[in-house]
Amino acid sequence: MSHVLELRTTPIHNVRIALLGLGERGLKTLGRYAHIRGAEIRCIVDIDAEKLAVANQALQASGRPKAEAIVGSEAWHDICRRSDIDLIYICTEWTTHTAMACEAMSHGKHVAVEVPAATTVEECWQLVDTAELTQRHCFITENCCYDKFFLTQLEINRHGLFGDVTYCEGAYIHELNADSWMTKRMMTHGGNPYPTHGLGPIGWLLGFHRGDRMEYLVSQTAAGKNNLGRINNTLIKTHKGVSILLQIDVTTPRPYSRLQTICGTKGFSQKYPIPMLSIKEETNVLTGDSVWEYMNQYREENPALHYWEEGHRIGVPNEMNYAMDCRLMHCLHYGLPLDMDVYDAAEWSCIAELSRLSAEQGSKPVEIPDFTRGRWDILKEHKLYQ
Repeated sequence: MSHVLELRTTPIHNVRIALLGLGERGLKTLGRYAHIRGAEIRCIVDIDAEKLAVANQALQASGRPKAEAIVGSEAWHDICRRSDIDLIYICTEWTTHTAMACEAMSHGKHVAVEVPAATTVEECWQLVDTAELTQRHCFITENCCYDKFFLTQLEINRHGLFGDVTYCEGAYIHELNADSWMTKRMMTHGGNPYPTHGLGPIGWLLGFHRGDRMEYLVSQTAAGKNNLGRINNTLIKTHKGVSILLQIDVTTPRPYSRLQTICGTKGFSQKYPIPMLSIKEETNVLTGDSVWEYMNQYREENPALHYWEEGHRIGVPNEMNYAMDCRLMHCLHYGLPLDMDVYDAAEWSCIAELSRLSAEQGSKPVEIPDFTRGRWDILKEHKLYQ
């Protein structure tokens, strides 16, 4: 079967989008596309007619034409078959992501899918198999890869200032309401059900399936009475010997953090709880504003950072999301390889099931599949194409 590494497709001047799911995430997506050029929300789909009405009101309020509103739990099947849609943007509940993405690709559509893209290893393989068979894009909308601090870390690493990276930390630490859907999922999952915010940026930095790959993990979940204080720690080892700590905690009073820690033979950096940067060529350890002052010399070198800065200037609610979608549209407009491919979607999402399996088996090591089928070292680094 043909691979989809650095897949190039026919350029699309104006991307016609069908948006599936108009919950909180879907409505935010709808809102930011008011600022993104070369894209049109052609159809909106949800099981709730009231949400469709709210969405069309938002479109009109932003000066955009109303989208075709389609209601029903099975309506997305017909949308996937339409000839006037280029991209299916999936913002529905997690367990529906894979089926929708695979059907969309099977009918010639590119796909953007919210995180996690899949909830099991089997679903991850379904995404990969379908993308390879159809030669369609499957873009996981992992916005944390477009964090300004991380994008600058990425450029510093490209310049070799961290030396050989040996250890990274990533996390989703966010105290949430006990009744939130995320908390309920965490309390019953057994592992890390939401791994991509912490792992995605690390995957770019280390070049997963672009010169390195994750080989195995061990996982441990700790919890207090009634599952309060439930935290999962997952340790991952790569082929090159890099150790990764991945963590999720949504039930304790810890301040928000994604850690974003990089340790190398020449340097160290982290974003939380305060920015810190230590580079051997610098006399002092930099903290706070001095870190940003140092990092500013690298910001012009990353095309995604340009969009982040643009989003900040025009006042979008979340610059990471804006940069992510601008990059997606840019690559589709010019037929370029996307920043994230189906192998990223599978590699990052599969940790949900594998972390649970390891934790349930007393932290037994669990192998991580090679979704590229042996092609993980054909490419040598992650690239943002321009």
